[in-house]
Amino acid sequence: MDKIRKGDEVIVLAGKDKGKRGAVARRVNAEYIVVEGVNVAKKATKPNPMTGATGGIVDKAMPIHVSNVALFNAASGKADRAGFKTVDSKKVRVYKSSGEVVKV
Repeated sequence: MDKIRKGDEVIVLAGKDKGKRGAVARRVNAEYIVVEGVNVAKKATKPNPMTGATGGIVDKAMPIHVSNVALFNAASGKADRAGFKTVDSKKVRVYKSSGEVVKV
């Protein structure tokens, strides 16, 4: 069970985009995630008449390591760590600072 999942609001802790917030778009693997609007790179693409794609330079969101992001706690307005707790015989994620359940 992962502490950071698709759809979570995260804040970047390190790197060129430090301090930026965004939603997790997808998980690349166990260690990397793609966050909307964070770690964006310019990529040159060739035109493809089969798919109708035009060539040129496009912005592409690149993966970022999960150690460089933290969950954003809307109640406190700060970054927070996630832990696990059993509630009604169900394993749920909770914020470490307050113990509140993380809502997706």
